[in-house]
Amino acid sequence: MVNWHVLSSKEVIEKLGSDMKGLSSKDVDKRLKKYGKNVLKKSGHFDFLKVFLNQFKSFLILILIFAGVVSFFMHSRIDAIVIFAIIILNAFLGFFQEYKAEKAIEELRKMMVSFARVLRDGKLIEIDSKGVVPGDILILREGDKIVGDARILKSEGLKINEASLTGESVSVEKIVKKLGENVALADRVNMVYQGTEVVAGSGVAIVVNTGRNSEFGKISEMVQKVESEKNPFRDKLDKFAQKIGIFILILSGLIVGLLIFEGVEVFQSFLVAVSLAVSAIPEGLPAVISLGLAFATRRMIKKNVLIRKLPASETLGRVTVICTDKTGTLTEEKMKVSDIYVDGKLNFPGSKNSKLLFKIGVLCNNARYGEKDGKRVLIGDPTENALIEVAEDNFLDMGKLIENEKKVKEFAFSSGRKMMSVVRKNNKGLVSYVKGAPERIIDKSNYELVNGVRVKLDEKGRERLMEVYRKMAKSGLRVLGFGYKEIGSLSKAESFLKDSEAHPPTRDLMSIAESELIFVGFQGMIDPPRKEVKNAIKLCNDAGIKVLMMTGDSKLTAEAIAEDIGLKGDSVGVAELHSMSNVDLLKRIDDISVFSRITPEDKLRIINILKKKNEIVAMTGDGVNDALALKRADIGIAMGIRGTDVARDSSDIVLIDDNFASIVEGVREGRTIYDNVKKFVKYLLSANFSEVVLVLIVMLIWRDARFLPLLPLQILWINLITDSLPALALSSEKMEDDVMKRAPSGEGILKGIKSFIFVAGLIAVLIGFLFFYMNKGDMDYARTMVVSSSIVFEMFLVFNCRNNGFVFSNGGFFGGLKKGIFGNKYLIYAVLVSIGLHVFAIYSPLGGLFGFVRLELMDWVWLVGVGLVGFVGVEVFKGLNRG
Repeated sequence: MVNWHVLSSKEVIEKLGSDMKGLSSKDVDKRLKKYGKNVLKKSGHFDFLKVFLNQFKSFLILILIFAGVVSFFMHSRIDAIVIFAIIILNAFLGFFQEYKAEKAIEELRKMMVSFARVLRDGKLIEIDSKGVVPGDILILREGDKIVGDARILKSEGLKINEASLTGESVSVEKIVKKLGENVALADRVNMVYQGTEVVAGSGVAIVVNTGRNSEFGKISEMVQKVESEKNPFRDKLDKFAQKIGIFILILSGLIVGLLIFEGVEVFQSFLVAVSLAVSAIPEGLPAVISLGLAFATRRMIKKNVLIRKLPASETLGRVTVICTDKTGTLTEEKMKVSDIYVDGKLNFPGSKNSKLLFKIGVLCNNARYGEKDGKRVLIGDPTENALIEVAEDNFLDMGKLIENEKKVKEFAFSSGRKMMSVVRKNNKGLVSYVKGAPERIIDKSNYELVNGVRVKLDEKGRERLMEVYRKMAKSGLRVLGFGYKEIGSLSKAESFLKDSEAHPPTRDLMSIAESELIFVGFQGMIDPPRKEVKNAIKLCNDAGIKVLMMTGDSKLTAEAIAEDIGLKGDSVGVAELHSMSNVDLLKRIDDISVFSRITPEDKLRIINILKKKNEIVAMTGDGVNDALALKRADIGIAMGIRGTDVARDSSDIVLIDDNFASIVEGVREGRTIYDNVKKFVKYLLSANFSEVVLVLIVMLIWRDARFLPLLPLQILWINLITDSLPALALSSEKMEDDVMKRAPSGEGILKGIKSFIFVAGLIAVLIGFLFFYMNKGDMDYARTMVVSSSIVFEMFLVFNCRNNGFVFSNGGFFGGLKKGIFGNKYLIYAVLVSIGLHVFAIYSPLGGLFGFVRLELMDWVWLVGVGLVGFVGVEVFKGLNRG
């Protein structure tokens, strides 16, 4: 691999077999065959069949498929149809969510630059960027996006925004001279890289790498080699399904054993046992979970959080660490003046000379207003844009200032001089306005303007100003110095103008404009944090979530932003990070909150260390430099606006508005999803297993297969009525008050709800047994009462599952009635519809299919009364358990 930055421009041209006139058409054809088109291999290709088949990978779905097949061959066709309908519904829900997310990303996708200006056969032409090859001569202008890695041949104030590649928020001035061999990518100032953007100046460069061989392409290739993490929520569901599977196997074995013991044929015993076991499976659970997640993703998209994969919406609520890029994620990705020094004082914008300081910033400036997406915006280097914005914030009119003082001559910024000057003509003569590196402006100044008085600058005074500069720089600011010089009266100005017109800009004229300056002050700039970020960080801390900043920016800048947003902890630079072993990093990482100047490989290493600590990691970012870590993290969160294609394709979630604060809203929703999943899991398991346990108990007591309290088809009916609408309505529960005041949960789904399932299931079994025992003389009537009592009690039970405390514990009886009973209107509708369906089944011809008989009014009084007693019993247990 050639280190192009260490070669001179002449050596690069020779090595690539090109010249300043560009390639010939024949050369281009040969190179296209050799290097291929300038395109990146798409890392996130949407495979319809693969995505659809992925929906069947859940262990719970595999159990249902097995149950459906068994039911079909046992001639329980209704059971099989219902089970397979649920499986297909679940698969389509997951598939369509991913498909819709992919379509949304396609709309957000910003493809590679469509055109590039190149020299070919000595002529300047515009071509499709796909046709750019190594050796092409690029002509770069302000606003261009770079279409390939290239070596600078000529630079006229050329500045590049490399934030998408390096994480640096400050634009980089480009030079021509060769560099040393061991120069980091971010410091290779004689190179430009694919995917970055020209923000100021112009230049000429020769393309050295395209497509997959570019730095952008290399990272894209690396991303595809990193295996995506298994979603933690899916992992929990699989473990949960395994437990259900084991329980069902044990249950089936017991039933088979009991039936054989009672003299029933082995095959018949097996059929009955399997039928009951299949009926006990909460087949509605996958569909309820998928629908619940789908509803949550709809709520999230309204909050600018696009979920690409359904389980990611819940996992976001369980993250323990959020690793975030700084530029464009925590910050606005635009420079802003935050501190000034004028009249011998820091942060004193109201002083007389602060207006002059801002005026110099406007008049020594090349930024201008233009139109973008129908809006009036500043176009230019971010630093120069910031100078204009702060001036306008202080009531200076850019247009009037420029109109009153016409530009006469400009001496562009160069890395050698480290300053820029603009000579302007006003009604008194010529004035040179100068800005640049503080040490150079101080060195070129003879006076300092203090409260309108020129004070002679001696060495002591210069050292005082340098100390102010160092203090500002240590706080993470990018500092510029500002001064001016009155070149002379109108008569002297005429001589300067003639000199300027007669010759090209010379060092003599430049020295006149940039010497014996009057120092006015400093302006310190920073890429400021988004306004919402500080509160979002606080909410994360309250919720037990660690926020870790990982940036390619400087340590000082990163520390300044961290302090501003309330991010507390140690700060580690790249040199210190590289000196740490993995063992040392594992020990220290809990105390670290900022990593700076790091590479994509460093980010991946940090994610791996966090994973070793069993953290659930979310990674946010927008640049190609974030893509590796986005894919390795449990949840990758890409930016929708600033995000690169590679970053979005590597993510699980996309922030439509690029706002870090939206993540907090996503965490709220994710935690609410997890709470609601636990609510309907404890509801479904309490109800479903109680039915089969009731059958088991009755068989143990009576030891007669004729005394089955529930037939398999009746269990299926109960599950259809109770597992669908009421369970689904629980997924629309509002978030709990403490949702962002508790630590993330890394526990299994059954953690904390086993005792509830046991007690509620026990009450359900007792109620069913009571009605069976009282009416066992008429088995059809007894079974109808058992089925009805199960359904009525489960309609009460669903309200028990709404919260962890007393239903009536908030706001007294009537307040609790409103929140605990009527707080979810969808649940009320679901209960009414479910009861209505069961009543219809009993009093219609459909009842004969299920073996139901008609019930009298007093039967319903008993059913509701006993169900209400069961409801109160569960509430009492909740209260005791909470205490």
